[in-house]
Amino acid sequence: MKTDLNLLVVYARVVEAGSFSEAARRMEVSRSVISKAVAKLERSLGARLIHRTTRHLSLTEIGKAVAAHCDRLLEEVVQIERMAESLNAEPRGVLRVSASVAFGTLHVAPALASFLTAHPELKMELTITDRLVDLAEEGFDMAIRVTGEPPPQLVARKLAPVRRKLCATPEYFRQRGIPLTPADLVRHNCLDYTHSGEQGQWRFNGPQGEISVPVTGPLHVDDDEALSQAVLGDLGLGLLPTFIIGKDLQAGRLQAVLSEYIPVERHVYAMYLPTRHLPSKVRTFIDFLVAQIGADPYWDRDNDFRHGDRKD
Repeated sequence: MKTDLNLLVVYARVVEAGSFSEAARRMEVSRSVISKAVAKLERSLGARLIHRTTRHLSLTEIGKAVAAHCDRLLEEVVQIERMAESLNAEPRGVLRVSASVAFGTLHVAPALASFLTAHPELKMELTITDRLVDLAEEGFDMAIRVTGEPPPQLVARKLAPVRRKLCATPEYFRQRGIPLTPADLVRHNCLDYTHSGEQGQWRFNGPQGEISVPVTGPLHVDDDEALSQAVLGDLGLGLLPTFIIGKDLQAGRLQAVLSEYIPVERHVYAMYLPTRHLPSKVRTFIDFLVAQIGADPYWDRDNDFRHGDRKD
């Protein structure tokens, strides 16, 4: 570019101030510096921008057009400064987060002590609920949700895969037998998680593709942790995420079946409203959660239950 961008900034300040003297005062330089900069810009563009008189200045037609572009240039400069400040700033203020009940209780809340200790200028308001909050209307900075498809109006970053297992207790299998195919589930107590919106249907990806299996049972519940307790009580089979039942599978309190039929995939997402510059407090917390959970979630690491089911 043959035009010095600094000259455009000076010119924009002159137009904004309405005079060379006022622009010089605001920019804390001499009037001659301002005058020379504008003259140099005019030579660079090959056009007069300002009509100068002893009492006031007025813009030429070209000067007005250039000023309009300079306004946008200054706005971009401001945005760049704000972005740099946001990215470099220590997180501070209040971070308002909504998290689903099971994941928020088991994996978000226990991590907060180390996060907040590392960022003493930051406070957090954590709302544990399975209700889909409206981030804009309710003033939340972000939400942590388990879903197959995040809402299109939000920016979503994957935190972890949600691996679900079809499982029950050894005592339940002793009494009712082991289902060897999805069709066998019609003879079993299938405890249904209603919050997924797929009540009465369990969907799997199997050797022949996706299948949907109708299920019935004595319990319908809208909370994964409550469902896990019912399954642990020998009541029936449940489709449960390993971030809740990993330790129960490791200890043998629960046993998984039909490993070749994988429940339709879901993920844990951190979601926030679209913005040109993500606030430091939001970005820092999401980065912290990603590092805390790891590429292979810590609740699934080195666990044999991911690879084998009960067959006897």
